[in-house]
Amino acid sequence: MTRMMILAAAFALTSLAPAMAQEITAAERAACQVDYDKYCRGTFPGGGRIIRCLAGHYGNLADGCKKVVDANKK
Repeated sequence: MTRMMILAAAFALTSLAPAMAQEITAAERAACQVDYDKYCRGTFPGGGRIIRCLAGHYGNLADGCKKVVDANKK
C-alpha cells in the first residue's frame, strides 16, 4: 500500500513538471545565446533564473533577446 502511494505521488510530480517548467524555443535560445554567454553564463537553469538574469541586463541585450525576455517574464 505504501509503495502504491509513493508511486502515485512520483507520477503526479513528474506529470506536473512540464507544466511548471518555463520552456523557450530553439529560436528564442539562439536569440539570447550571445547575451547569455556574456552576462549569465554561471546562472543555473530552471525556475526562470536565466530570464531573470537576462532581464537584469536588459539595457545591454540585443533586440531579439529583449523580445524573448519580454515574452517570458512572469
